[in-house]
Amino acid sequence: AALALDNGLARTPPMGWLHWERFLCGIDCTTDPRRCVSEWLFMEMADVMAADGWRDAGYEFVCIDDCWMAPTRDEHGRLQADPERFPSGIRKLANYVHSKGLKLGIYSDVGNKTCAGFPGSYNHYDLDAQTFASWGVDLLKFDGCNSGTLELLAEGYRRMSLALNKTGRSIVYSCEWPFYLRPVQQPNYTEIKQYCNHWRNFFDVYDSWSSIKSILDWTALHQDSIVKIAGPGGWNDPDMASIFVFLSQLVIGNFGLSWDQAVTQMAMWAIMAAPLFMSNDLRHISPEAKWLLQNKEVIAINQDPLGKQGYQITKDKNFELWERPLSGQAYAVAVLNQQEIGGPRNFTFSLTFLGNGLACNPVCSVQQILPASRDWGIYSWVSSLSVEVNPTGTVLLKV
Repeated sequence: AALALDNGLARTPPMGWLHWERFLCGIDCTTDPRRCVSEWLFMEMADVMAADGWRDAGYEFVCIDDCWMAPTRDEHGRLQADPERFPSGIRKLANYVHSKGLKLGIYSDVGNKTCAGFPGSYNHYDLDAQTFASWGVDLLKFDGCNSGTLELLAEGYRRMSLALNKTGRSIVYSCEWPFYLRPVQQPNYTEIKQYCNHWRNFFDVYDSWSSIKSILDWTALHQDSIVKIAGPGGWNDPDMASIFVFLSQLVIGNFGLSWDQAVTQMAMWAIMAAPLFMSNDLRHISPEAKWLLQNKEVIAINQDPLGKQGYQITKDKNFELWERPLSGQAYAVAVLNQQEIGGPRNFTFSLTFLGNGLACNPVCSVQQILPASRDWGIYSWVSSLSVEVNPTGTVLLKV
């Protein structure tokens, strides 16, 4: 079992684009062809990702979520694409995405139906894995709707992991397993990491501050059980597609977040070593949102090869102090102001708080990464930092 996910993938948190949250299943392709879930949407996003620096920034996956399928399997029992939404088929779409230097992700479900009611993979795990591999799929998001018992849920996630490996194709495996377990029992993250490359823990992320805040609060509350398991090959997903929850979705560039809240999401997803999957319209995105999502210094923190997830080290009223150990004896530090009224406020803390007192011993340099890049200079071990943070904003530092 320990070798079940011996696929050597996701050495750093995966990055890409996902349709769910921004582009929903109910949009009709006849009346709104540029916003419906279809092969043209994914081809256009692949074009933009290759041309506008997204691929070069590290966003390599173009991911299809639910409602890509036809309502029934074909005469051989295989999944098939909706002929109106994907008339060329998934294989040709994968070829197109690959021609842009990108990778294709797809969606299925451990149960007999997906969350939207399309055919699930129950009793078809090997066949579906072979089908995805034959199409050239590079990532599978595997949901947990309609799975019956918890035993069947767990068996399905294990079986699909083994089936993907048997294909011989490198396919990143994104699981919703712990999210569906949590209402009933504590997930066994050691086992889950043996089978999955990343796994969803919490409810869908929405285009709102309350959603982002609830994910951060939940992560801090449960950090003792989830932080230690994250690392190269397996990552906690605050919500990736799941953006109904799903891949740690980044809703930056949409409608519901202020600038400070967008900075908070980007900074905290980097601290949490979360998969970075955008759910937005890259064809129409502001220069500010593009700058934030492509920020090389923030992405470098998220993709740090040491692979340790960050954690909250103290909370003082509305302020939270988080740190993440990085390679090269460095630390990423986030100061989050959860207050939602008033103006900017200062938070002062001793550098002895960081790294169990070792991050700045005997001296350290401090660089501000967000909301703007700035060199703060050299500090001693006994120094204090005073950080001004806007309401619902975050200041991200590298020490």
